[in-house]
Amino acid sequence: MPPAPSATTPVGRFAPSPTGPLHFGSLLTAVGSYCLAHQAGGSWLLRIEDLDPPRVVPGAADLILRTLDTLALHWDGEVLYQSRRSARYAEALAILEQKGLIYGCACSRKEILASAPHPGEEGPIYPGHCRAGLAPGRSPRAWRLRVPPRSIILTDGVRGRIIQHLAEDVGDFVIRRADGLFAYQLAVVVDDADSGVTQVVRGQDLLTSTPRQIYLQECLGFPHPDYIHLPLALADDGEKISKRHGAVAVSREGGGRLIAAALRFLGQPFPEEWADAPAADVLRWGVAHFNLSRVPKTSQPLPESVRACLF
Repeated sequence: MPPAPSATTPVGRFAPSPTGPLHFGSLLTAVGSYCLAHQAGGSWLLRIEDLDPPRVVPGAADLILRTLDTLALHWDGEVLYQSRRSARYAEALAILEQKGLIYGCACSRKEILASAPHPGEEGPIYPGHCRAGLAPGRSPRAWRLRVPPRSIILTDGVRGRIIQHLAEDVGDFVIRRADGLFAYQLAVVVDDADSGVTQVVRGQDLLTSTPRQIYLQECLGFPHPDYIHLPLALADDGEKISKRHGAVAVSREGGGRLIAAALRFLGQPFPEEWADAPAADVLRWGVAHFNLSRVPKTSQPLPESVRACLF
């Protein structure tokens, strides 16, 4: 179980993927993480999660940085790019291998689907075919982390107590993919630890990943940050808002209205009479008044008032 939160000032972070321009769903995370980190006198870091080259859109990272700057969401220190950290992830993988915690897996997705014991949190549970060693004549395609038959318990800042039984709900999960790329679960754990992140604020779509990351932190001897998973903004089709639903409008004149819309979506009663305030002033209000207990526990449709701010 994660230890009690630290009493020191928090180190928060925002970690967008450069698969397109910033959208309102990502802005919610940026605004919430910014306000919560600075409210306690902490710092707010920026990480570009360009771990998966086929999904990266050229120029998207620079566009995201310019958008954040226009909206007065200024980060502390240098931007960290996951694409430049493969050597560090390899070090973490080697540590896990030395501890006997990982193993090579030769199974294809088709083989896993055909023999999975039951569905898991994010797909079929790995049936464990390669856990005791590869079958003769087979070579590893990916590397998996052995998970124990026990529950991981965390207290999320919005959703409260969460319990996940790793073996039953997830199974041994991939930390280096068949294409040679390091998996998100490993990269994010290493990055947060190396950057000294103590407060992880992100969308609720990543809540089920958190127990895996907590277990990886245990395996690598890393501290556990505090976790706060914010509600998602939903499109008309019931799916979370993504880049295909529209990027945020980034004019300096309209930036304050957009930040205010994000605060209101997160349950914060930003004053109507300040609707035309600059983005920096709206953020100052957010830092001073953000109340985590007001944040809705469940995801919600995107209000019509917000749609007007989108392309």
